[in-house]
Amino acid sequence: MNQTNQTSKSHPTTVSQLESHLGFWLRFVSNHVSAGFKKLVEENGVSVSEWVALRYLFDSEASSALELIDALGMTKGAVSKVVTRLESKRLVKRIVLENDKRAQQIALTAAGRRLVPQLAALADQNDAHFFGHMTKQQQTSLFNMMRQITKIHGLKHLPVD
Repeated sequence: MNQTNQTSKSHPTTVSQLESHLGFWLRFVSNHVSAGFKKLVEENGVSVSEWVALRYLFDSEASSALELIDALGMTKGAVSKVVTRLESKRLVKRIVLENDKRAQQIALTAAGRRLVPQLAALADQNDAHFFGHMTKQQQTSLFNMMRQITKIHGLKHLPVD
């Protein structure tokens, strides 16, 4: 076999355009949506990962670090840093359990509980900016498609960055 045939068999002669991939467009839009939201929440003194932790904690009285680790899909060390930053901002507090002094629960403070709806409004504003041109039916369709992809591929961890 000569060198020309080997090259043509190992490298396709036609290469798809970057813009022909759905993944490219998902990432392109996602990066812009995420960057817009990141800017909004950072203007309010929190990072996106802190927002996600705050929003998760908003739905419960308190949560264990293990529950946060599982929900956020972050390492123990990363979650600990997020909680420490939120604690220094007085948005969360650690509660030592009476029956096990080593175990802690993490809960929103009153300030944290007040901040979450404000940040959620920013998320709504960001969605309206990027998807407001779509009809309700188109938004619902896109939403359902994304949820279906999530379900089919077993995607569980919340996006934190």
